[in-house]
Amino acid sequence: MLLEFRAKNFKSFKDELVFSMIPAPKQKGLDYSVFKKRIGSKEYKGLSSAVIYGPNASGKTNIIGAMDVLQNIILRGHVRNGDSSSKENPASSILELIPNRFATQKTPVEFGIKFITNKILFEYKLSLDLGGFLDEDYKRKIISESLSINEKVVFIRGTSLEFGDMDIIGEHAIIGFEENEKSLFALASNNLNSSELFLMNGFKVMFSSKISEMIKRWFEDKFMVFCRADSLQSVPLSSKKSRIYISANLNKAARLFGANSNALVYLANDDDTEPKLVSLVGGDEGNMPIPAEIYESYGTIRFVNMFPVVMKALASGGTLVIDEFDASLHPMAIMSIVNIFHNDEINKKQAQLIFNTHNPIFLNSNLFRRDEIKFVERDDSTFSSTHYSLADFGTSGEKGVRNGGDYMKNYFINQYGAIKDIDFTSVFENLLESRGESDEDAAE
Repeated sequence: MLLEFRAKNFKSFKDELVFSMIPAPKQKGLDYSVFKKRIGSKEYKGLSSAVIYGPNASGKTNIIGAMDVLQNIILRGHVRNGDSSSKENPASSILELIPNRFATQKTPVEFGIKFITNKILFEYKLSLDLGGFLDEDYKRKIISESLSINEKVVFIRGTSLEFGDMDIIGEHAIIGFEENEKSLFALASNNLNSSELFLMNGFKVMFSSKISEMIKRWFEDKFMVFCRADSLQSVPLSSKKSRIYISANLNKAARLFGANSNALVYLANDDDTEPKLVSLVGGDEGNMPIPAEIYESYGTIRFVNMFPVVMKALASGGTLVIDEFDASLHPMAIMSIVNIFHNDEINKKQAQLIFNTHNPIFLNSNLFRRDEIKFVERDDSTFSSTHYSLADFGTSGEKGVRNGGDYMKNYFINQYGAIKDIDFTSVFENLLESRGESDEDAAE
């Protein structure tokens, strides 16, 4: 369960971004989408969903992109560029794309994340010297790195390596740790690599491979971050000979969504390296396969490619983060999915859903709590983004936000910010004026 994500000097977020999934205080009567996890004597709460609003180019995607970058750095275990570039989020592997390009001096890029997995609360912080924007040949290095477990510091890496309460790793420590504790501290301190994460290298080898593996597994399997949802591709769930079937549950969901065919399946043969999504359509000789992109709507194909990750998140208790989740999909379908994440009887594994959107229909007090509605806006003079939630406005005063308020109406009258007045009239006036002059010249 994700509790908090932080980033600083990441693309348009020059100042610190704090994206919180911790319920805001004084949200009375709105416990329908709050998860609770007890660790020892302390109870932690997390929101089951969040929706992000803001105009185009405000920085909404940069929030999801920052999560994706941290995930990739941790899974790689270093701050060197990745072997292959992601077309969905090139910054995840090409790190010179990360720093804020309007910074007047080299400023560290910082990340922080707090999450619960395996009944353990982890907090990890990372500060990087990546040089300036597009500084491709800069020798990147880690400035600082720290790990806390259940609010107790395990290690802090800066100019030196310091260790906290190592008893907290307890049964997860490597065999022989207690007998060799002092020598391991010295060995770790003397073998730091400036471009490699201590968490995924020295700490893993010398102190606790189990802890490192827990963290890696959460980022790999439970932290499901997708930039550019339109590029999502469904993964076939089972196969039989040359035909690769989509699961019965997905086909049932596709029919409810409005698929035209009898069934949707993947077909593969020796000539194709990738299986193709096809619609099975009944005819005189039984079902005939037709390429889905010809027979189905674009929205249906997008749904079929997207829905498996929703099922995976709910089945595993993952945190699903998707850019433009609702693009090409009817809002009623998205509302149904959101309501499932809010339903304790179905969402038993406490999965979370985070997405950005331009559709104002989700600005609804019956669908989202105030602290689940997030905003991003960008200053046109500094090109810097800021992030805040509807709960930050409080409940009193002229701009107070109360339960049951008309969030959509207030958003469009610019009560919450994160909206931009756009008027293209002058562009078309210039176009018509120039075209009129051309016509006159032609007539002469």
